[in-house]
Order: sequence, then structure tokens, then C-alpha cells
Amino acid sequence: MEVAMKYFKTMFVNGGFKEMEISSSMLQTKEFLSPSCTYKMTSLPILTVVEHSDVSPPPATVGDGGSLPLTYFDFMWLNSLPVHHLFFYELPDVTKTYFTQTIVPNLKHSLSITLQHFFPFAGNLIVFPTDPSRKPEIRYKEGDSVAVTIAECSLDFDDLTGNHPRDCEKFYRLIPLLGKASKVSDYVSVPVFSIQVTLFPNRGVSIGMTNLHALGDASTRFGFVKAWTTIARSGTDESFRATGTLPVYDRWLINNPKLEESYLKRVNFEGFNEEYRPRSLSGPTDKVRATFVLTRSTINRLKKRVSTDFPTLGYVSSFTVACGYIWSCIGKSRNDELEAFGFAVDYRARMDPPIPAAYFGNCIGGCMVMVETSRLTGRDGFATAAKLIGEDLHKLLTEKDALVKDVFAMADNVLSNRMPTTMTGVAGTPKLKFYDIDFGWGKPKKHETISIDYNSSISLSACKESNEDLEIGVCLPANEMEAFVRIFHDGLQAFL
Repeated sequence: MEVAMKYFKTMFVNGGFKEMEISSSMLQTKEFLSPSCTYKMTSLPILTVVEHSDVSPPPATVGDGGSLPLTYFDFMWLNSLPVHHLFFYELPDVTKTYFTQTIVPNLKHSLSITLQHFFPFAGNLIVFPTDPSRKPEIRYKEGDSVAVTIAECSLDFDDLTGNHPRDCEKFYRLIPLLGKASKVSDYVSVPVFSIQVTLFPNRGVSIGMTNLHALGDASTRFGFVKAWTTIARSGTDESFRATGTLPVYDRWLINNPKLEESYLKRVNFEGFNEEYRPRSLSGPTDKVRATFVLTRSTINRLKKRVSTDFPTLGYVSSFTVACGYIWSCIGKSRNDELEAFGFAVDYRARMDPPIPAAYFGNCIGGCMVMVETSRLTGRDGFATAAKLIGEDLHKLLTEKDALVKDVFAMADNVLSNRMPTTMTGVAGTPKLKFYDIDFGWGKPKKHETISIDYNSSISLSACKESNEDLEIGVCLPANEMEAFVRIFHDGLQAFL
């Protein structure tokens, strides 16, 4: 224990967050019933912060190679919203003593070892606002660290980990904030990653993570968490090293000076100053989140419907029919004239030559489909939505230069904030098995992508019980969710 703890600079804090004030209208109970879920809005209980810590890699393990220049794939995310994830683990016998004396020290020790391999997570985003021509970078110097918050919460663990609609703001106390920016000489330094570990006495533990998107995409984040869990289970990094999944930092794999110059001009550096702090989620809010499952048999029936309606369609996948069905249900729950749907595509295997799967950073681009809402709400609304998504994805994957063109289009939309107000975005992918994230306590009881709350979007992942089934997280205003739940279940009845 003494060996592990010497890497940590710990400050204990007394007290905690007070219960937030909410309006009288928010205190009024609202309920709605559906074939599978019941929802009730309640006020938030108190969460108590037990400890603030800073966890660094072991001394002298990173060396002088602690700077990582950003590429054009990273530039488009410099002005984007942070990413928040929550993992819930059911531990019915966990006590506060066991939590503070065993679980927390082990998590810190294994995190420290993991950071020596994934040093950018402990570093800072370096931006030169007075000289935008200088390329931003992720920089690590000896002593840099990840901020770790240890907390205790009285929220209802079973309620949080259910699939029924739940008040979004209940989750916001469980995700950590990123640190404030600091002005140093001619650059601004911004922390890129933070962690919060929360105890639910005699029920379980949650691990919340927040990162700047410029740090890396979902594949990079997944690689980091998988390494952390492997090291947490064994106590050393020997088994992780043996897997051969060390991150690849070679920036020459993505080297296009012309594209970098063009992308860099699209970044808005005006907000990067000593007052800069990434946005965070807070209440009160009328948004709720719910989880929906599409089984393999249901997905196959959806595929059959699309193939029947559009027999010449060349691309019908589980992803396109799942997204098409959810998008059509969202369109029917709103009253807008125009709907847009966006999703990201991992380019690693699609670059020429291909980039290693363990490449560290962002290597994704996006597709965005726009359509009149009336086309989503008719009898053929679902099949039409799946067709539009499939056609755009097929075009991206097959046409020459489509990758670069779509990256430019997505960057223009993201960096200039020209996304439609009714944009539905997809976070995550079933290819990354987040329910395999095991710190030694078994699979998570629930995984939630909290950052979809910013834009009332959806998340997509493989299910805990079966990788063949899809789990879809949906965030919507409460009145839209009530309509969505009914539409979702009623629509599936038509395919039985």
C-alpha cells in the first residue's frame, strides 16, 4: 500500500454538496406508464465528497516524450462538448470501510500504472490562442495528474440502473468536472480527463469519467479503460503488456499538412483563455433518460421489413435498422418540420494504408442525414429512415475521397455550430464491448453515456446479456419521452 500511495497527492475535504434548489413545478410529481416502464420525478438527495486526489503515473516512467501534437481529426473536436460516461457495479456487501481501505487504494494504484502507458490522460490540452497557426497538443510533464473525486451518495442505486425513464439530473452529481484552465506564458493549459468514484453503501459503486473529445475518440477511451481494468484485476501491468494492445502514438500515420492547415483555420480559439472551462451538465432540467433493448430476433424482423420495402437497397445492417427505427420514433414524438440524424464512423481500418486499431487519438468522421419529418412519420417512416442512413453510410464507405469530404462537412457543421436544432446524434458503437469493463467485481450492472444529455441524443452499445442484442440509451424532454415510449412499443408490435 505504501508503494502505491506515494504516487498520490491527496487532500481530504470535509462536508459536501448541498441539495440543490429546484422550482416548485419540478417538485410536482409526474408519472407516466408504458408497457415496460414507470417514471416519477423527484428532488435530488445529497452527495457527499469524501476526498479529492491527484493520481500521477509512477515517477520517471513517461520520460521526455510527453507531448502529443493534435492531428486534423482532433482539430474538429476542439470546440466540442466534453464526454461523460458512468459505470455502475453492483456490490451488495460493500461497506464504507471496505470501499475506502480496499477499493479506492486499488483503483488509484492501478490507475497510476495505467497512466504510464496512457500518459495523455494525465496531461493537458495546450492551445496558443494568440497564434492560431501553432498546432495544439496534449502535453504531459512530470508531476501532471488526473483529478480523482471520491464520494458517497444516497441515491437509489436500483432506480439509477434501471431501464425505465429516470430524471437526467440525478446522474449529474456522479460525473466529475474537468479542472479550470490556466494561462502560462503564451499558451492556455486545460485538463483533459477526470474521474469520480462514488459509493452507494451496501448497494454498489459507480465510476464516472469525463474527458475532452480532443483527447481521443471512443476507441481510445475504451483502450484506456480496458487497460485499467486489466491492471486493477492483476495488480501489475504484466498481463496488459502481454496482450500487445499498447497505444500507438505515431502521428506520422495521419500526416497531411494541407488538411491540417485547412482544419486549423476552422477552429474558434477566442474562448480559450484563463477563464475557459468546458461546459458541464446541471439541473434543474425536464429531460429524462431511458434504455431500450432491440433483441436479435427483432432486429432481423426490422431488416426484413426494410429489404421488403426497398429490395434494391445495398446496405441493410443491424446498425442502420436500429438507428432508423429509433430516429423514426423520435420524429413521431416531435412536431418539428425537419429532422437530422448524425453518427460517427471509425476511419482506422479505412485509411490508406490502414491505421492500427490501437492508434491513440481521434480517427473518426461523421455522416449526417436530413429529411422532412413527414417522411419519418408516415407508414413507411422507419424503412425510409433506415434507407437514408444506409445509403449515406454506404456512400461514405465506398466512394473515393468520401472520407475526407465527409470529415470536412462534419467539421464545418461542428465548428460553426450549424447543427439543426432537431439533430439526433449517436454516441458509441456495438463494436466496443463496454459491458466487458470488469475491475474485478464482474460486469457493470449498467453503463450510461451521460453526455447525450447535451443535445437530447442517443447512445448505442451491445447488451450486457448478449452481444447480439442492442442497448439504446435515449435522452428526451419528459413530454417527448412519454410519447416516444408509447410509439416505440406500439411500433414493435407491428413486427411481431
